[in-house]
Amino acid sequence: MSSLWARVEPLLARVQKPARYIGCEDGAITPRHGAGKVAWLLAYPDTYEVGLPNQGLQILYNILNERDDAVAERTYAPWSDLEGLMRARRVPLFSVDTHRAAGDFDLLAFNLSAELVYTNVLNMVDLAGAPVRSAERDETHPLVVIGGHCAFNPEPLADYVDLVVLGEGEEVIGDITEVVHQWKASGRTPGSRTGVLRELAKVPGVYVPSMYDVEYDGQRLRAVTPRYPDVPAVVHKRTVADLGLWPYPRRQLVPLTEVVHDRLAVEVFRGCTRGCRFCQAGMITRPVRERPAEQVRTMILNGVRDGGYDEVSLTSLSTADYSGIEQLTQGLNPAGCGTSDQLTISLPSLRVDAFTVGLAGQVSGGRRSGLTFAPEAGSWRLRQVINKLISEGDLYGAVESAFSQGWHRTKLYFLTGLPTEADDDTLGIVDLARNCVRIGRQHTNRASVTVSLGGFVPKPHTPFQWFGQNTTDELRRKVQLVRDAAQKAKGVQVKWHDPSATLAEGIASRGDRRIGAVMERVWRAGGTFQEWSEFFRLGRWEDAMAAEGLSIEWYVHRHRDEHEVLPWDHLSAGLHKDFLWQDWQAALAEHGLEDCRWTPCYDCGVCTGYGIEHVVASPVPPAGGSQGTGQDLSRGGEVPVALAPRPPRDAEPTVQVGAGGATT
Repeated sequence: MSSLWARVEPLLARVQKPARYIGCEDGAITPRHGAGKVAWLLAYPDTYEVGLPNQGLQILYNILNERDDAVAERTYAPWSDLEGLMRARRVPLFSVDTHRAAGDFDLLAFNLSAELVYTNVLNMVDLAGAPVRSAERDETHPLVVIGGHCAFNPEPLADYVDLVVLGEGEEVIGDITEVVHQWKASGRTPGSRTGVLRELAKVPGVYVPSMYDVEYDGQRLRAVTPRYPDVPAVVHKRTVADLGLWPYPRRQLVPLTEVVHDRLAVEVFRGCTRGCRFCQAGMITRPVRERPAEQVRTMILNGVRDGGYDEVSLTSLSTADYSGIEQLTQGLNPAGCGTSDQLTISLPSLRVDAFTVGLAGQVSGGRRSGLTFAPEAGSWRLRQVINKLISEGDLYGAVESAFSQGWHRTKLYFLTGLPTEADDDTLGIVDLARNCVRIGRQHTNRASVTVSLGGFVPKPHTPFQWFGQNTTDELRRKVQLVRDAAQKAKGVQVKWHDPSATLAEGIASRGDRRIGAVMERVWRAGGTFQEWSEFFRLGRWEDAMAAEGLSIEWYVHRHRDEHEVLPWDHLSAGLHKDFLWQDWQAALAEHGLEDCRWTPCYDCGVCTGYGIEHVVASPVPPAGGSQGTGQDLSRGGEVPVALAPRPPRDAEPTVQVGAGGATT
C-alpha cells in the first residue's frame, strides 16, 4: 500500500474546498498497517463537511484502530469538481488519513443515514476501481459493506454490496474482522470470495444478499429465501446491551474546515420508547439504553480538553428524556480542561413535554440563538394517529420556557402527508405557529417562529409501512395551504422540503431488488449528490423507472395489505410484525399508546427477543460534587427499569377499523 498524495496534491489548487481532502485533523489516528491486519476504509457517501461529524463512523474508526488485527482510515464523497479531475487523471478514490487507494483496503464500509445517498455509494465504488455490481467483483476487490439506519431495507442495493450490517456496529465489526482475517491468512485464493461471504452470512447481524434467492409473483414479491441450509432465513439486528462498555469516540475529530455540526457530540442514550409511528429510528433502535451519567460527564470534559470546543451537543433521539438531564447539565466546569469559558449545551432532539424553564436556562450557556421543537402534526387528532402525544399546552409551555429565558426565535418541525391527514390538520400547523409567536411577543418584540415542513415517507419496520405515500401534487397542495395561511400570520416563516425529492426517497426506501437497476440508471445519468438541490432532478428517477418497466404508483403510492410480503420481512429489528400491524390499526382508530418505558409492556418483541430491559442511568451527583478528573471513563451504575408482567400475545386487545381502511 502506498500513498497517492503526489498525484492528489496538484489537484487541490483547482477545487473549491481543498481542506476536505487533506486529513491531519486533531484527533486523527495514525494508522498502522501490516500484513497481519484487516484494513477497513470507512466511507461516508456525502461531502466531508456532512460526513466528518457522523458519530457512527468516528466510533468505528476508534474501535478498529485499537484492535491488534485491524486498521481503519476514512474517506468521503469527493465533490463534483475533484471527481472530474480524478476521473480525467485516473486517480482512484483515496483515504483522507494517508491518501491510500481505496482498492488497497480489504473492506470499503459505508454508513447510510439517508436513502438519497445510494447513488453516491455506486459512484464511490466505481471511483475505487471496483465493478459496481457485486457479482462482477473477485478476490482482488474490497468487500463492500453498508450499515446504518437505511440498512434495514438494503434490497435496492442488494446487487451492489457484499454484506449488510443490521443494527449497532461496536461488536459486529470485530466478528467481521476475524472472518476476513482468516480469509487473508488463507491467501485469498481465486474463487474464495463466495466462501468468505458464506462465512460472513453466519455472523449474527450480517446479511449477505448474494446468499439469498428472490421470487416474484407478477409485480408482487413472493419470498426471499436462503440458498444454503447454514444461512439464516431471518437476519436479526445486533444490539449493544451496555453503552457503558463502549465510551466512544474516545477522542473526537476536530475538522480543519467548516462542517455542518462543528461542536463536541456526546451520545447520552440509544433507543426510544415514545412509539412515534412515523419514526423508523425510534422503532429500530429499541430498547432504551442510557449511558452512565458520570461517563457522560467525563466524556464531555475530556472532549472539551482535547478538542477545544465550547459547545457540547448531547445526542440521542430525545435527549430531554435522559434521566436527570437537568442535573447532568449543571455544574459542568470546563476550567479543569484548559479553558475558563462557559460551555454551551445543545440538545438537538427536544420533546416539548420534557422541556422546562430549568432546562431552558441550562442549555444556553449565555447564548440565545434558536431552539427547535417537533410537534410533527398540526392537530391533537393527527398527533394521536402518529402517536406523538404532546398537547398544545405542552408545546406552548415549552415555548414559554424558551422565550422567558431570552430566546428570540424557535423552529417547529412538521410532517405533511401523514395518514388520515385532512386540510384542517394541515392548517392547524399555522395556528400553532401563530400562537407560539403570540407567546413570544409577551417577552420580546423580536419573537419569531419558523415552520419547517417535510413530506412524509412511510419507512420500513414502522406501523406506517403499509401506508401509501401522498403524491407530489398532493404534497405541493398541502405545502401551499400552509404558505398561504402563514402570509397572514405575522412573525411566522415557512420552509419546506421539495416534494419531488420526497418521491425519490419513497422509491429508494420502499423498493425491492428491482429498484437497484433504477439506482444504477440514475447514477449513470449523472445523478450523484441527490440530497443536494443543485444536483437533484426528479426526471432522472422517472425516466429510470419507466426504462425498467416499474410503476411509481405501485411502489410508492398504493396501500399494502396485512399479508403482503414486504421487501424487508427477512430482516428483523426485533419488532413483531403483528405488533406493527396492530399499532397501524390503532393509528387508524386515532388511539395513542403511552411510552412503554413507564407503562406495562406492549410486547413489541424487542425486550423479550433480545433479553435486554430498558436501562436508565444512575442518579447524577449534585452540582459541586465529584466530577472526576477527566481521565477515567467510569461506567458508573445502571438500573434496569422494572416492567409490569407481560400479557400473553393472544390477550392483547385488537383495534377493529371499518372497511374504509387507510386514507390519504
